[in-house]
Amino acid sequence: MKILVIRFSSMGDIIYTTPVVRCLKQLPGVEVHFLTKPAFKYIYDNNPYLDKLLLLKESLSDTIEVIKAEHYDYIIDLHSNLRTAIIKLRTGIKSSTYNKQRISKWLSLKFKLKLVKPVHLVDRYLKTVKFLGVVNDNLPIDYYLKKNHRLNKLLPASHQQFIAFVIGATHFTKRMPNEKVISICKKLSLPVVLLGGNDVKANGDEIVEAIGPYVYNACGITTLDESVFLVQKAEKVIGFDTGLTHIAEAFNKPIVSIWGSTIPELLGVQPYMVKQSLVAGVELPCRPCSKFGQAACPLGHFKCMYDIDENSIVNFVNS
Repeated sequence: MKILVIRFSSMGDIIYTTPVVRCLKQLPGVEVHFLTKPAFKYIYDNNPYLDKLLLLKESLSDTIEVIKAEHYDYIIDLHSNLRTAIIKLRTGIKSSTYNKQRISKWLSLKFKLKLVKPVHLVDRYLKTVKFLGVVNDNLPIDYYLKKNHRLNKLLPASHQQFIAFVIGATHFTKRMPNEKVISICKKLSLPVVLLGGNDVKANGDEIVEAIGPYVYNACGITTLDESVFLVQKAEKVIGFDTGLTHIAEAFNKPIVSIWGSTIPELLGVQPYMVKQSLVAGVELPCRPCSKFGQAACPLGHFKCMYDIDENSIVNFVNS
């Protein structure tokens, strides 16, 4: 049996497809392929459960021709959008499609109703392949480093044992204000390494300036693979709702997952199969104000981040 799994984006959504691929591969004689955008190729590089990785071409017609040539028995559509609908229609391959619960999510967001059950995205995905007899193996997500890195080459001697703090996130309302990050870092019992892209390098510099060399700013310095390696080597991880924080779950590290304007229950992306985790967030009438985050707090107060209890985070990390 030959199966194509499709998920085009984004980093977090694709990383949560890895248990589906792994569990599919447990079926006797199955061959599993995965189709995604070229930008997310790295998520499935070196994955031993995947037989072939297909990359979305500029022309959807060209992609469809590649799919037709593979003669798949099933398409597992975990993206469920217009492009995947066209692919399924034009290939005529039997398929099973992930239920995005769009109406329930919209109503939950618009009217602050809890219409979406707090089921993890992995389990939602797995429902799509249940008809094949796939069973959840209850293991964490998968991520495989591209090369071996050396800790002493990436970090100073003072930071060979450390807490990783992922301060990057796509949208402003997913990021904790610098003053809150500074306050938390000052109370931690181990040195801190800040991780993120070049877009938050200035934030990291401000945090280091306020605290001193106890905090090392690796934002914009380390590659993604090096950042993942540092997450793997950290004692514990603190992070916002962003891809690197989700990737950390692959290494079963104790994780503090910090949520501002978005909530994990709606998207089903709370830490998955992690032995120790803390989801930090506050109940507010205005929260969530967005499914994916915004450029600014619509009401101007940003209480969803400012009101988060710092002591619960510090106690979890220091324990």
